[in-house]
Amino acid sequence: MRLCTVSVDGLDPFFGIELKGRVLRIAAAAEAFKLRPSQRAALADMTSYLHAVPGSERTLRSLLKKIADEPKNIAGKAEDGFAFLFDRSGLTYHPPVPSPQKVLCVGLNYKDHCEEQNKPIPKIPIIFNKFPTSLIGHEAEIPLPLKIDEKIDYEAELAFVIGKRAKNVKKRSALSHVAGYMILNDVSARSLQWAEKQWSRAKGFDGSGPCGPVLVTPDEVKDPHALSICCRLNGKVMQKSNTKHLVFKVQDLIQHITQVITLEPGDIVSTGTPGGVGVYREPQIFMKPGDTVEVEIEGLGKLINKCGTA
Repeated sequence: MRLCTVSVDGLDPFFGIELKGRVLRIAAAAEAFKLRPSQRAALADMTSYLHAVPGSERTLRSLLKKIADEPKNIAGKAEDGFAFLFDRSGLTYHPPVPSPQKVLCVGLNYKDHCEEQNKPIPKIPIIFNKFPTSLIGHEAEIPLPLKIDEKIDYEAELAFVIGKRAKNVKKRSALSHVAGYMILNDVSARSLQWAEKQWSRAKGFDGSGPCGPVLVTPDEVKDPHALSICCRLNGKVMQKSNTKHLVFKVQDLIQHITQVITLEPGDIVSTGTPGGVGVYREPQIFMKPGDTVEVEIEGLGKLINKCGTA
């Protein structure tokens, strides 16, 4: 399933699922098919869904089967006067998870990214924070903070979202805590990163975490460690790799993080970027207003954002 949080004129952001070029309003469909109140509550929005996994996932699949059997029930308009289904082209995509408690990222997690910096491969994962205010959606404008840093860089990354509370989790069961996968661009202010020695402002500034467009459930991702990953700046390929080159895999990261940090439903972990970032190129390449940056990951889609100014 390809889950999303989207909006359209006249409607607040809603929990949706992509279906053949259109997006279904899940909560409206749940009401139309008269699901039980507890089931409707679990499908009210992305946050509610994630906090109720795996039961909410089973409920949603059951709802989709009902729709397939009786499509006429969503052919018209819902009780609020709006359609059940909208064409994707007319929608605004928000971060799939609107308000996560935590956004954790991993540094130096591809061998070639270590090599381009002349740094050794880490022996344990390097974990740092972005923030909920960092997140923006597909096709939103990245607000480059050029007044404080002119060296703003792209970083294409695979992220995963937690769907079941995780504490002291072992690798063998770690993937059962994942609700889905999505794309994240770990936009980084390089001058701040070098000057401040830690990365809270450099990688956590407002708008520094474009993500989406959708959250793809694990059943559609056969192996999260066998996905091609690519970043293009104004159409030119800047990064091209595969998640098979991750130093620490998803289960490694979950085990490592949850030794000391509890991961809650909706928390996001971004797994790191491959080589090819702008700061280590000759000459260096940084994003500027008017640029378009695209991150594409096999099976997850394409995340596209234009650059503006903060």
